Amino acid sequence: MFSFFSRWYQERFSDPQAVTLLAILVGLALVLYFAGGLLAPLLVALVLAFLLEWPVAQMLKLGINRTTAASLVLIIFLGIVVLLTFGLIPSVWRQGVSLMTDLPSMIDKGLQTVQGLATQYPQFISVEQLNLMVAELKKLLDTQHVLDIAKQLIGYSASLLVLMVYAILVPLLVFFFLKDKDQLISGSKRFFPTNRQLARKVWFEMHQQIFNYIRGKVIEIVIVGVASYILFAFMGLRYSALLGVLTGLSVLIPYVGATLVTLPIMLVAFFQWGFSSEFGYLMLGYGIIQALDGNVLVPILFSDAVDLHPVIIIAAVLVFGGLWGVLGVFFAIPLASLVKAVINAWPKTEIEPSTSAPPQK
Repeated sequence: MFSFFSRWYQERFSDPQAVTLLAILVGLALVLYFAGGLLAPLLVALVLAFLLEWPVAQMLKLGINRTTAASLVLIIFLGIVVLLTFGLIPSVWRQGVSLMTDLPSMIDKGLQTVQGLATQYPQFISVEQLNLMVAELKKLLDTQHVLDIAKQLIGYSASLLVLMVYAILVPLLVFFFLKDKDQLISGSKRFFPTNRQLARKVWFEMHQQIFNYIRGKVIEIVIVGVASYILFAFMGLRYSALLGVLTGLSVLIPYVGATLVTLPIMLVAFFQWGFSSEFGYLMLGYGIIQALDGNVLVPILFSDAVDLHPVIIIAAVLVFGGLWGVLGVFFAIPLASLVKAVINAWPKTEIEPSTSAPPQK
């Protein structure tokens, strides 16, 4: 057993480049794990600067200096963010409040429907079981529980001050990352070992994949969200803006997100129309959007960025989402692709089996 591990270690870690790559990866992982919360504005700014570098580079080709290009790109980006913030978020907030107000009546209607089904089909669920479920549901909706939720929301509102600080820090950091990109990169190299050719190889392999993935994911969120909102608004579905935003954001969690967001859409449609033709048309249109997203949009946007088995993708979402929350979910596929790239690029030294010399006669 010892000889097996010794041979494995010599095959995998005899190359100094491999040790350097491992040290860099472990160091970055430890920094993210233990200081990810403190460095959140810096990490968000790095991601935004990474995405906005492409339009800055296009302006540089037109002869515009980097400072002017960084300023213009950042101003345009902030203008889009402000437009979305004041144009979309208030509507989504109002619809969310309206949904919470209508939730008790929707629950009552749902309970009446289920009670009717229990009476009509007692072989599937008894009235006693249903009453027990209703009692448990009422416990969850009692006054004390609602007060606890309100206290939590008040506690969350205290973080608005932190968000305001982030709103100032992140744009400043993005501007300096874009403006002084070359100086920052050259200055950061002294903190890494000199024999980092293997790490550089992995980064070059991942650079375009990460950019394509993030760009594609943003485009997918916008297309799916807008298409869903148009469908919901055309059908007259209540809370169409809220449900459209949720549908767009659901693509952040591959395979699982679409399943989770389908349930509230079905419930709202059912409580509004019941099992009617409108309900069927809405779910048919929603199913077509999901089918086009999975079979047309995703292959077009991510053909060069994602080459992972669905089981690996789901596992990556669970692991990295558990470690880093929403950011971990968003970057689960790039991180899984990074692990795959490291495994493929990792050097393997073949160890010749030792042979003893024949005895001298």
